[in-house]
Amino acid sequence: MRLLNICVLALLVFAAACVYEIKFESTLRAERIAKMRGDIRRERDAIAALRAEWATLENPARIQGLVRRHLPLGPTHPTQFDTLDRLPERAPQIVQPVPEDAIAAMIENPDDQTPTGSIPEEGPPPGTLPGRDEQ
Repeated sequence: MRLLNICVLALLVFAAACVYEIKFESTLRAERIAKMRGDIRRERDAIAALRAEWATLENPARIQGLVRRHLPLGPTHPTQFDTLDRLPERAPQIVQPVPEDAIAAMIENPDDQTPTGSIPEEGPPPGTLPGRDEQ
């Protein structure tokens, strides 16, 4: 009977430790969630402030005031327009000749045995030693 009491007591202590650990983890997670909610709230406030600043910057009255202050523009008059036949001729565009495509020339003339850089034109054939006479 004593052994059973000791086992039950140990089980109760173990259960209490597990409950305490679960409570501690849930408290940490609740604090983390509260911190994240605060961060989200601050980011939303920053976004709202940026949107308000953007609305101020793109206000048409503000832009028109800046244009009047910084650009020497005036209203257009009917005398500023002209007919299309009085436009000057467009300058001719000079087209440079296309350089010859070496790869296309090699494809078109397969009989042309132009050496490439990987094959030497002169020298002994592969597998022979230079300077030795064949017997």
